[in-house]
Amino acid sequence: MAKDPVCGMYVEERPDSLNVSRRGTTFYFCSETCLRTFVAPAKELRRLEWMTVLSFVLGVPVLMLTWFVALPEPFPQGLVLLALATPVQLVAGLPFYRGAWHAIRARAANMDSLVAVGTTSAWAYSSAVVLAPGALPQGTYFDVSSLVIGFILLGKVLEHAMRGRASESVRKLMELRPSKAAVIRGGTLTEVPLEEVQVGELVRIKPGDKVPTDGVIVEGNAAIDEAMLTGESIPVDKTEGDDVYGGTMNKTGLLTVRATKVGSDTALAQIVKLVEDAQAGQAPIQRLADRVAAYFVPVVVIVAVGSLAAWYLAGSSFIHGFTAFIAVLIIACPCALGLATPAAMVVGTSKGAANGILIKGGEAIETAGKVDVVVLDKTGTLTLGEPSVTDVVSVGSLTEEELLGLAASAEVGSEHPVGRAMVKAARAMKILVERPTGFEAFAGMGVRGTVGKRTIIVGNRSLLERERVDLGLAESALADLEGKGKTSMLVAVDGKAEGAIGVADTLKPSAKEAVRSLREAGLRVVMLTGDNSRTAEAVASEAGIEEVLADVVPAQKSESVAGLKSGGHVVAMVGDGINDAPALARADLGIAIGSGTDIAIETAGIVLMKSDLRDVGGAIMLSRATMGKIKQNLFWAFAYNTILIPVAATGYLNPILAGVAMALSSVSVVANSLSLNRTRLGSPLPARADAVSSSPAA
Repeated sequence: MAKDPVCGMYVEERPDSLNVSRRGTTFYFCSETCLRTFVAPAKELRRLEWMTVLSFVLGVPVLMLTWFVALPEPFPQGLVLLALATPVQLVAGLPFYRGAWHAIRARAANMDSLVAVGTTSAWAYSSAVVLAPGALPQGTYFDVSSLVIGFILLGKVLEHAMRGRASESVRKLMELRPSKAAVIRGGTLTEVPLEEVQVGELVRIKPGDKVPTDGVIVEGNAAIDEAMLTGESIPVDKTEGDDVYGGTMNKTGLLTVRATKVGSDTALAQIVKLVEDAQAGQAPIQRLADRVAAYFVPVVVIVAVGSLAAWYLAGSSFIHGFTAFIAVLIIACPCALGLATPAAMVVGTSKGAANGILIKGGEAIETAGKVDVVVLDKTGTLTLGEPSVTDVVSVGSLTEEELLGLAASAEVGSEHPVGRAMVKAARAMKILVERPTGFEAFAGMGVRGTVGKRTIIVGNRSLLERERVDLGLAESALADLEGKGKTSMLVAVDGKAEGAIGVADTLKPSAKEAVRSLREAGLRVVMLTGDNSRTAEAVASEAGIEEVLADVVPAQKSESVAGLKSGGHVVAMVGDGINDAPALARADLGIAIGSGTDIAIETAGIVLMKSDLRDVGGAIMLSRATMGKIKQNLFWAFAYNTILIPVAATGYLNPILAGVAMALSSVSVVANSLSLNRTRLGSPLPARADAVSSSPAA
């Protein structure tokens, strides 16, 4: 058996298995998904990286030799430049020729067409100058062809690296599955690979183990952490007859589970499929440069050929006409155009990173400027993601501090998060917490212990009724806390109900301000959660959110986001949990909280490393500003070409001056991009998605 390098599952080593050989090692894969996740992105990225390195390793010396260094005799400087630039043009530039060829076959023109035409013209003209001295005006442009190819390839490397991170989200989800399961066969407990578990078989799950497959409990009680499905931070108490799901965690208790769904039918497998489908369904960005290039390239070629023909027919020399032809093509070479997007991207993403906002690529930047609906997850996004004591209500002779101290003392031996929250709250208030004697836990109900000479019971209504404790005034206190959507426990001392303690997942300090800022900017704010509606409404009311979608499982979260999109809205989803991954992928823009799970972070287009919700507005503002700079850069890059092409067509523009003009246009693009550093992320968010200045920056 071989281990799948993506998900860790075991695969039989057979010739007909999915496999790939690399450097003498054969990797076996359980599915086509794993094969694509591991091989395809890495192979393409590695090829682009080598081509980029080649371009700069040869292109930088070309630049130095062209502008700053003269080789001593007898070294032929022109031939050296030709030898250095040719591999860049014909090897590293091959992807652009392929793209241009595909565009020609589709009867269209794109960025690849422009790069191929411009760099080939510069390289071919320069080669002719070197190989046929005196036939053409002197001056070579090998630096233009080499470095344009290098910079544009660098942009493609960054883009592929970002896309590769998307496939990581699928791998992270697959890693949630345990590779093996303990199955009862013939009365014997046998550990088998997960894929060998059959529907109907009994599986034994120890405390601390992951549940291997979907099933129903036939024996035992336990607290199951289902955060990956519901986002709820408090584990769910399970007993015989309750359903459990593969990938969730058994926190306490020994369980025997009958498998009901295995393989691709499990809830976790369905989440994987949702993420894959959502990512595959996202339409790729049609770059502004490509849209303009569709018209620009044919015009450039027509003008260049027309210049040659016009001067020849007018009786001028062929050299004059050919100089005009080459000057037009060189002036159209997309030097500034190649820098327009990556320059603004580098500055914008660097600005974001310095402020704890990680923007993963151009698609996230373009989408953020159009967002009009922000969907917020509850647990871990709006809230802290862990239970805390919010209320201590005493209805007897004990003070609130005494009541909390006794309850915390009884819960010291408990592993339940609610009990730990009580202990943490008591210690934070410097209340004495003693270790109980005679401790006893009742699964799904509560605990009982002796503190000093007093018997303390902390539990739900069912436990106190079973122990024949009269609830008295504690009944109304319990009902009041439950009405506020809080997990509530009754406390009884020596058979008398003394009060109730409320536990809840509290709002983050910045949540109210963040929601207010988004709403003031005219954005529609929606809370989406797997938690129950009563708790969700209470949290939403406190945060200032009017629209709530509760009791939503992962598949429904994705569908809810799709429903908002179908209404013509551009939706940003903000989340932190595994259960948010499908919705993050399905949304137009996924924004992950940095303190969240790896899968949420990998799936999202923007990551807030400080886990501060106020950065949602900052991320949208920065993305809008960056997109504005990209549009400005593209405008001025094309404007430069448009203005100088008619001049070049006259035949009186020396190609050397064209090279200088291209350098100046690149400087202006970089300077305009650097002005992004003046963006103040803490300022009020503009009310309009397109509220970005269109005036050029010097």
